[in-house]
Amino acid sequence: MTNDLCLFSATELREHISSKKISPVEIVSAVLARAEALQPQLNCFITICGDGAMAVAREAERKVMAGEELGLLHGIPVTVKDIVNTRGVKTTFGAVPFKDNVPNEDAVAVARLRAQGAILIGKTTTPEFGSKCLTDSPLFGRTRNAWSAERSSGGSSGGAAVAVASGIAPLAIATDGGGSTRIPATCNGVVGLKQSNGVIPHSQALDAFGNQTYVTPTTRTVADTALMMQAMAGDDACDPWSIGVPVPDFVGTAAPRGDLRGQRILYCLTPPGRPVSTEVAANFKASLDRLAGLGAELEEFSGDGFDIEPIWRAINHTVWRTRLAELAAEHKDQLSEAFLKQFALATEVSGVDYQKAMFARTALFRRVQSLLARGHFLAMPTLTRTALPIEQDLFGSIEIDGAHFDSVRPHWFPWTMPFNMTGHPAISLPSGFAGDGLPIGLQLVGRFRDDAELLRASALFEASSDLLSRWPT
Repeated sequence: MTNDLCLFSATELREHISSKKISPVEIVSAVLARAEALQPQLNCFITICGDGAMAVAREAERKVMAGEELGLLHGIPVTVKDIVNTRGVKTTFGAVPFKDNVPNEDAVAVARLRAQGAILIGKTTTPEFGSKCLTDSPLFGRTRNAWSAERSSGGSSGGAAVAVASGIAPLAIATDGGGSTRIPATCNGVVGLKQSNGVIPHSQALDAFGNQTYVTPTTRTVADTALMMQAMAGDDACDPWSIGVPVPDFVGTAAPRGDLRGQRILYCLTPPGRPVSTEVAANFKASLDRLAGLGAELEEFSGDGFDIEPIWRAINHTVWRTRLAELAAEHKDQLSEAFLKQFALATEVSGVDYQKAMFARTALFRRVQSLLARGHFLAMPTLTRTALPIEQDLFGSIEIDGAHFDSVRPHWFPWTMPFNMTGHPAISLPSGFAGDGLPIGLQLVGRFRDDAELLRASALFEASSDLLSRWPT
């Protein structure tokens, strides 16, 4: 029964809790037991909040039995990436210098989930400051893929995706600054959404106006992503881009009703010159066929102009340098070689380079807007190949179908970074499996702040297969 409880979606748990069929205490006990059992193998937690979670679960049960009004996520377990502030619970940023850091308040997204009754069961792993697409750090070691111990979990929200994929908890708060939610979601076969700019307030962004990072949901199902969006969305004074943004009915819209007739999807396999594995290409074609089967009209678009990794890096690494230069100088011996190498790259970016990159970011936004004036959605593979080897070096070569390429970031996830920069909603959906049993993902991109409609299309795509019946062994 313990494992059975862990395999329910949040949507299912919500129904069972409200009807008093399952107690929040039973659920939290089950997921904590599973977390303790799998942590030695997966290494997806930095902190497990056992005593605190059980205390909250007992109070949640009391409210159910007393007939009190219940929040949207009452009694449902959630994990939070250890880069997102949690009141009274360590937030380490995956870095040794912050191993004992305990915030005094929750990030806005965390506070909203707690207010709706969600129960924090632990903080999930992240590379230092969410700085790369692989989840490892001197603080905790490596996080392994939920489907294969020989593969990486992806990153930087690797722990979040692994915890969801392995049935430890149905909901996870992640973050995404260049693909950090969608990359591990694809690697582990779960749903990872980077919502539109401003839809979920980001209370920890130091540059709220130029920010391109997002606090995001990770779940196994589109319906559960909609639940998290419903709880976390809404304006807050801390984030200027959130002010005045309405909150639609995410839960109702995301139900897989109707079809995609009348919807045009523009698609592109890869930007020019970027590789893609044979299996990912075949899966992408099959995914397009599924979308066409739902009634969508398909049209190919050119990937010219989307090779934007240097622009993203100029902006992102400059932010890191400004924020973390003093820390890197004082704690060099406690930080990883990969982090310090990335940090050093930022010293080569001038103020003029940064502003040119911001100009290019505006041009990219307008390019995507023009595409989405022709079509309702964009479609592309989330990653060019399945999860990388567990020992992958960020500065090493990447292997795709036997060929080796000299840079991981632009050759593995060329399609995730653009939409951090433009602010459009982008979701990675499980779309199948490669011959080695590892997941493959499809990325759909929606119109600016039309996140609910993107979730509707995603739910229809999800319902067109039986992938949800498969779990890692």
